[in-house]
Amino acid sequence: MTFGPALMARLDDFAQHSADRPALTRLYLTQEHRAAADQLLIWMREAGMAAHLDAAGTVVGRYEGDMPGLPALLLGSHIDTVRNAGKYDGNLGVLAAVAAVTELNRRGERLPYAIEVLGFGDEEGVRFPVTLTGSRAVAGTIAPDAMAARDRDGIALGAALKEFGGDPDGLGAVARDPSQVLGFVEVHIEQGPVLESRGLPLGIVTAINGASRYAVTVTGQAGHAGTVPMALRHDPLAAAAEMVLAVETAGGAEPDLVATVGRMEAKPGAVNVIPGQATFTIDLRSPRDDSRKAAAAGLLATLAAIAARRGVALDIQPTHDAPAAHCHPILMRQLGQAVARAGIIPHHLPSGAGHDAMALAALCPMAMLFVRCKGGISHNPAESITVEDADLAVAVLLDFLRRFDPVPLAEGPRS
Repeated sequence: MTFGPALMARLDDFAQHSADRPALTRLYLTQEHRAAADQLLIWMREAGMAAHLDAAGTVVGRYEGDMPGLPALLLGSHIDTVRNAGKYDGNLGVLAAVAAVTELNRRGERLPYAIEVLGFGDEEGVRFPVTLTGSRAVAGTIAPDAMAARDRDGIALGAALKEFGGDPDGLGAVARDPSQVLGFVEVHIEQGPVLESRGLPLGIVTAINGASRYAVTVTGQAGHAGTVPMALRHDPLAAAAEMVLAVETAGGAEPDLVATVGRMEAKPGAVNVIPGQATFTIDLRSPRDDSRKAAAAGLLATLAAIAARRGVALDIQPTHDAPAAHCHPILMRQLGQAVARAGIIPHHLPSGAGHDAMALAALCPMAMLFVRCKGGISHNPAESITVEDADLAVAVLLDFLRRFDPVPLAEGPRS
């Protein structure tokens, strides 16, 4: 192995930048985030890159091509984490990109395009009620009111960014000129079990799933648990339970569609009281927007029928709707060729989780390379990859970079 041991050691070192060691918690614009950013700046410069922190707090390293000022292929991921996180979500993609550039620099090899490695913040959206701040700034799509968002301590994002060393007033200058960006490629752990189930170390992402979310309130009649006969009840929790099963059925109706109830609550929540109200959430995802929307329409009609049959009131409020972000077919093909040259069967799969790549899709063609993770576990200290898979990820990325041909991207459709 050429790259795996050093990359895994560096990931271990990077995980020390945490608010609650030995656990890993590194939220956007915290001291721990700044310490990680400073370390990343050092590693980028050691790899031969000119590196700086942009106005949104993104760490940017640029490795020039065979001539200065060429358009750049962007690489990277995020360096913020959830609370009590694993070591590899986001961080792997950034440090794998640095490892690939390190090898190019060691060989004295310059490519016919520049490379920029980006270490974004705020992909997880844990600290503030916004997300993808760094990547949206690069794409030029950051919301005008984003800087007014506040964390649970009442600190405004804009104030935190200024304290971090960023510049809330300079975010407009972070947006890239599309003519100077060739594309974006993100290496990331799969965060799911598909590759492991197929015995494959790597996979090529086809699309980042679109998502629809709803808040559902079912209202019935509260009553005494011992005195109201079953046939006379209007129990919203029992109705909601049937609705949850309908959500599960909808999610299994077609390939790549998933449906989840992640939260459920009954009120008043006493052991001897028939609930008067039940609330739950729905999360629907698919790489095909038409399938997701059709499934949502059918599911909402089913829930309404359940409510009518059970004599309860139903209120459904949409809380989120995001379209799918499709990976560029030419980038997918070139990544697949690099995977095949490594002796791996190219496998294509959608991403059920959101990523910085979905924000970059508004700027340029994008693609993702997934790396197998043990048990599909993520957002958890048990998150795990093997040194062999880490080695392969860097080797395939490096091979992709050395053979990358931007001409078909310029000549073809952008998505």
